[in-house]
Amino acid sequence: MAYQRMGRSPLDYLPVRYAGSRLVFRGPRRSLAGAYVACLGGTETYGSFVERPWPALLEADLGMVCVNLGLPNAGPDVLACDPGLVQTAQRARAVVLQLPGAMNLGNPFYRVHPRRNDRFVAAEPALRTLYPEVDFTEFHFTRHLTRRLAAISPARFARLRAGVQEAWVSRMSRLLRDLAPPVVLLWQASHPPGGGADNAAIGTDPAFVSRAMLDVVAPRAAATVLAVASEVAQAQGTRGMRFPPMQEDVATALPGPLAHREVADALHPVLARLLKD
Repeated sequence: MAYQRMGRSPLDYLPVRYAGSRLVFRGPRRSLAGAYVACLGGTETYGSFVERPWPALLEADLGMVCVNLGLPNAGPDVLACDPGLVQTAQRARAVVLQLPGAMNLGNPFYRVHPRRNDRFVAAEPALRTLYPEVDFTEFHFTRHLTRRLAAISPARFARLRAGVQEAWVSRMSRLLRDLAPPVVLLWQASHPPGGGADNAAIGTDPAFVSRAMLDVVAPRAAATVLAVASEVAQAQGTRGMRFPPMQEDVATALPGPLAHREVADALHPVLARLLKD
């Protein structure tokens, strides 16, 4: 399957709100009156720079409305703490939950913005004690923060990472307990989950999430789908993606149309089985 280079032609994401939620999602608006699948996740689910992200492809494959409830840079906090989003998910026939990174959530070491979870808000006392030499006022994003702290002291950073990972497991377990419909966990990445905590890298999403963490939360879901982009999909680069000038570096790091097609193909048989039961 071939995709042309689009570039420099920004998408209109047709932003919409759903009743009870303060959040803005990607459109077009989907009907919540009948049966639907709720697709929760981050930037990849939202489908930045891609005309037809996997929720739209999955809708066509299943013949059932799939509501794109992806949010750029979403972490567990925003997915669990917006009442309207949770209610929309609760009324669905099934939920697909893209596993968010552990970096973007409030934890014993730092706080994040409640809706833009990639935004660093403040260091907690535990972090100031762990890194007394650091001026935290210079940080605005969690990835910048964690990269700098890892560079300063890998040993101290390992303690921070362990605390963040523990918070992620707790938050995700609670979210899965609160969701009544069958939930399909989705690992959407360019790599499979790593075996140890130190394999959960800062630069690759879902950041900080290891195989061990996935194994803890997976039993609370109806199924888990590992959608690792193929070498062919990764080699596509930004072909078929639409992005404004100066955004090519951002687009390069995100899945393109073929990777989204692969995700929909991986989810389809699992959702078809669950919706038939």
